[in-house]
Amino acid sequence: MSYRIEHDSIGELKVPAEALWGVQTQRAVHNFPISGIKPHKVFIDATVHIKKAAARFHAQVGWLDKSKAKAIIQAADEILEQGKWIDQFVVDVYQAGAGTSHNMNVNEVLANRAIEILGGQRGDYKLVHPNDHVNMGQSTNDVIPTAIRLSGLLLIRDLLPVLDKLSKTFLKKGKEFQKTFKSGRTHLQDAAPVTLGQEFAAYGESLKRHHGRILRASEDLKELGIGGSAVGSGMNTHKNYPKGMAMLLSGQTGLKLTPHPNLFEAMQSMAPFVSVSNSIRNLCLDLTRIANDFRLMTSGPTTGFGEILLPAMQPGSSIMPGKVNPVMAECLNMVSFQVLGFDTTIALASQAGQLELNVMMPVIAFNLNQSLILITQMLRVFEDKCVSGINADVARCLDFAEKSVSIATALNPVIGYEKAAEVVKTALKEGKTIKQVVLEKKLLSEEKYNQVVRLEKLVDPHGKN
Repeated sequence: MSYRIEHDSIGELKVPAEALWGVQTQRAVHNFPISGIKPHKVFIDATVHIKKAAARFHAQVGWLDKSKAKAIIQAADEILEQGKWIDQFVVDVYQAGAGTSHNMNVNEVLANRAIEILGGQRGDYKLVHPNDHVNMGQSTNDVIPTAIRLSGLLLIRDLLPVLDKLSKTFLKKGKEFQKTFKSGRTHLQDAAPVTLGQEFAAYGESLKRHHGRILRASEDLKELGIGGSAVGSGMNTHKNYPKGMAMLLSGQTGLKLTPHPNLFEAMQSMAPFVSVSNSIRNLCLDLTRIANDFRLMTSGPTTGFGEILLPAMQPGSSIMPGKVNPVMAECLNMVSFQVLGFDTTIALASQAGQLELNVMMPVIAFNLNQSLILITQMLRVFEDKCVSGINADVARCLDFAEKSVSIATALNPVIGYEKAAEVVKTALKEGKTIKQVVLEKKLLSEEKYNQVVRLEKLVDPHGKN
């Protein structure tokens, strides 16, 4: 491999001749061979958007030579619009605090590509300098939190339609199963009857409400701290830079962005990222509950509940023939647990800031991005490969509903709670149905019993459906 020699304030270092990155990126590659995980493309794009907008702004106000700005913008567009040069972002996600290494990786890639566009050779920073030109008016300390905001908003924009589709599929199944009577269960014991449709409609409503929670949590991400520079004071920035950047970034991304009213606070507090992470955590807690319900309701096929039939995705055992497992629900559980871990990391990193800066931003960025990417893809797959193909075992559900001793609850207004409880005890002790015991004890006539204990009425006592 051939090299070029570059230098920074630390000294000289060999950089691969064909690399678009430079000496500071190369130091980070040497210093942080930790996980081998590189930044998500959405986070790269978010950072590149900031560099593009800064070049546009500084050219407009006359701070940056227009030919240099044009070259930086073209280099940025090659990444944003054509997907080029992604392999040049090589810094491990576990790196120096604050994200200086990632910021410089982006600065150097754009600078070297801009140099080429202007006819120069990589590493000839007299033409375009990573710090002086690409990073003009910026600091890692305002770039990285802004990039986390942008990447979060872009990923949430992808997540919400997927969440909506899953919610609507649940609601559709709710209508499909609205006449499928089954035993309700509380404490995993027989409870008053419900319909499978009521359960599925509740799942759909739950996810619909999570959409609103995530959307509300994302609102704070729209206030950008770009322009705070090193400590929040705006040193070395144009007076119109925060407002101008918010306007330019809004146009570039299609997001509605505004300057943060306090650039110091925007740099110091990670609360917006915690709020978004918490909203995803909250979603995953309900998703875990739903996945667990699925695993219970499909248990069997002969010794479990066996009330719903999930699509068979793969053989369930290497030794037991014909076994099929609820693999999509199991996968959803695992992804949800992983997201809870991401949320915990974000929470711990959030409180670890000191004074003017939280240096744990790189791990916040990675975990928030990973959380949103994972849950979006999981929900897309879960809707397609599981929920949309669920069927009900109507006969088995009805059998459980009719056998459940908790239908005696309907007798309370007629014979009283204590007599109804005695009926239940007798039914369980003698292996009889509630109806048999009621008729044998002559507590009600058969006609009256059938009038009181009618499944259609029990699941919808007020005639709402």
